[in-house]
Amino acid sequence: MPEALVEMDSISKDFPGVHALTDCHFDLFPGEVHALVGENGAGKSTLMKILAGVYRRDTGSVTLKGSPISLATTGDAQRLGISMVHQELFLAPHLTVAQNIFLGREPRGRLPYVLDDRLLNDKAAELFEALHLHLDPRRRVSGLAVAQQQMVEIAKALSFRADVLIMDEPTAALTGIEIDELFRIIRQLRDRGVGVVHVSHRLQELKQISDRVTVMRDGRYVKTLVTAEATVDQVISLMVGRTIFESAPELPEHPSAEVALEVRTLNRGRLIRDVSFQLRRGEILGIAGLVGAGRTEVARAIFGADKLDSGEILVKGTRVRINSPTDAVKHGIGYLSEDRKQYGLALGLNVEANLVLAALRRFTGPLGWVRSGMTRAAANVQVKSLAIKTPSLKQTVRNLSGGT
Repeated sequence: MPEALVEMDSISKDFPGVHALTDCHFDLFPGEVHALVGENGAGKSTLMKILAGVYRRDTGSVTLKGSPISLATTGDAQRLGISMVHQELFLAPHLTVAQNIFLGREPRGRLPYVLDDRLLNDKAAELFEALHLHLDPRRRVSGLAVAQQQMVEIAKALSFRADVLIMDEPTAALTGIEIDELFRIIRQLRDRGVGVVHVSHRLQELKQISDRVTVMRDGRYVKTLVTAEATVDQVISLMVGRTIFESAPELPEHPSAEVALEVRTLNRGRLIRDVSFQLRRGEILGIAGLVGAGRTEVARAIFGADKLDSGEILVKGTRVRINSPTDAVKHGIGYLSEDRKQYGLALGLNVEANLVLAALRRFTGPLGWVRSGMTRAAANVQVKSLAIKTPSLKQTVRNLSGGT
């Protein structure tokens, strides 16, 4: 058995009002893909952020190649060969792709205070070629789709030539084809002796990519399994703490004939061209396509976030005008954005405020005062029905786990 690349032992971590980790264990070997799984709020990301130098552990020890290490910053981790692709994107939108990848490590020209942009772009292009990515290194990150930004994050992590690569939900915004490419890269890194930690909610990915699986529950280590010897049902049981017997309800064979939403020949710029479809009551309609195909743009246009050039939107057979998200909400249309940090949440507000914000007028009195008793009651209903893991309704949203 080779020496462990990383060993984390008896790791505990507390945040204000939250006991995040208790006596957690994790190890990683060279040339291994080790999956880390658990429900939302299980502590997966927190444990990996300790290994990446984002958080300091309260108790416990971390060793790298047999030697104890202390990680005060992410820079400490990167210098030791530990790099992390975060679940939340950490890119500078006003900079180019290449500038983001080599931020703080820009190549210099003949004069030490002059940056060599050509070499910068060439180095980024080499990374993209290895990743089979079709991205312009000179393009601004603000103009990229979320999936493309995710791939930039992965390229940035790989640029450090790390011995340990942590990937926190790297496939969440990727299509099947892009996931296949990512897994090809992971296998290539594994063959070179890199230890890869793959944090994921997609249990079907475990058999495809991992060698071992560690399960966490409620901030505690549960068990480590050899992937080839484990079943998905076994992993789920360890995650939730009980055996699951109930099967998912089957969808009806024949959806309702009632058309809840219909769009006709929607057009907007070059990304949306003659898009038409019907959504029936009780039906789940999937919109698929590669990055840049216009999936997000169609959803935003229907919701009124972006203005259409032409086309019709019908709700329950009646043509409606949707010029803004407010109009969409009035007609019973909701939208969950792919980039929750930028478009979906007010990170500086608490859980209660975020849960009622979209329908705030329902909770205001004649003079505009917010009825706190009503908002608290409505927020509590949502926390219970959606099993939102939060110490209280007053918890600031940015302090919650990524899955929550």
